[in-house]
Amino acid sequence: MITAIGHWFNQKVRKFLYAAGFFYHVVFETVLFPRKRQVGLRVLIMQILFTGVEALGIISLISLAMGAVIIIQGVSILPQFGQGQLIYTILIAVIVRELGPIITAFIIVARSGTAIATELGGMVVSHQIEAYVSVGINPISYLVVPRFLGVVISIIILTIYFNLIGLFAAFFISQVIRPIPFTEYFQNLLGALKPVDILSSVVKSLAFGAIISIVSTYQGFNVKVASYEVPQVVIKAVSQSFVLVVIADAVLTLLFRV
Repeated sequence: MITAIGHWFNQKVRKFLYAAGFFYHVVFETVLFPRKRQVGLRVLIMQILFTGVEALGIISLISLAMGAVIIIQGVSILPQFGQGQLIYTILIAVIVRELGPIITAFIIVARSGTAIATELGGMVVSHQIEAYVSVGINPISYLVVPRFLGVVISIIILTIYFNLIGLFAAFFISQVIRPIPFTEYFQNLLGALKPVDILSSVVKSLAFGAIISIVSTYQGFNVKVASYEVPQVVIKAVSQSFVLVVIADAVLTLLFRV
């Protein structure tokens, strides 16, 4: 039993150190990316197109629904307690600080995280990674860094987009339930919005994008030689991304509340 525990612990430490080394290598190559951007520029553009532009539809739909639900519940319940003005604080706290970053992150995990892990896993199986190395191309620089930057840039922009659409949707739905003048709504909204709310949303989306891209690429490279390993690493990439995003959200929320 002691031998088994020691072996398990040793494997966990080795995996952790390997993951830490992978993260360090990605950050190091990201710093150097502007010098050799021509190497992975096309990959970066395609990643932004897939992760950012092609996700606008589903982001729009979900943000519209979230904004509508929050304003319907708030306008219906808060006036009963004489706290109607709290609806603006709730909109900022729920959409900008919480739902915007984390729902966007979940969508990116489901779309881009799975795609990245599958694509890189398939490249390992088909020996494309070995081909890159044989001709002197660093796979981290060419394959990982552009995807890392693409996911981070896309998730920040999509989070801001989610926030704006959710707040505008709340306004339009309020006109059906209990009309509020346009100027009054946005003046009160801006009054409730503080710089820390914007900073929290941006920092969370930055952290979530880094987590999703690093975990997905790391798991994609974990495929050994068989194609049946690809679905396994995709499942690991999704589950680990979800867990780490939730943990990061809780930690950052606590930090910004202190």
